[in-house]
Amino acid sequence: MSSEAKPLVTILMADDDDEDYMLTAEALHEARILNPLCRVKDGEELMDYLSLKGEYSSREKFPLPSLILLDLNMPRKDGREALKEIEAHDELRKIPVVVLTTSEAKEDIAKCYEIGANSYITKPVTFDGLVKAFKALGQYWFEIVELPETS
Repeated sequence: MSSEAKPLVTILMADDDDEDYMLTAEALHEARILNPLCRVKDGEELMDYLSLKGEYSSREKFPLPSLILLDLNMPRKDGREALKEIEAHDELRKIPVVVLTTSEAKEDIAKCYEIGANSYITKPVTFDGLVKAFKALGQYWFEIVELPETS
């Protein structure tokens, strides 16, 4: 096993709620996950970001993420629709997608895994719960699992 530190990989969060984004950023920091965090506010922006369209046309400014945190309930294009598009794209489907949402509905959980989500996390009610979830998520996705290289 290599003692070499893994490079920081970009996390892309798709969530329309400003408060959820701020809490997530704070919880990631508290959990000592120092990876760059980028954000889009809906599924349309997510697909533009991933496809280098419009304002997201520069990979230098908007690096391809190594992990996507995806909310389900967003305007214009919801997370389910975006997940279907990601999974239909040969290159994008390699990026792990963690659904991070308030929905505990069994049908949402089943559908997201069926479409191709790699994990499904119901947003914890408390900030401490969110920090705990991100510590576990960070340990799993950034210390244990080997992620595909993105360019």
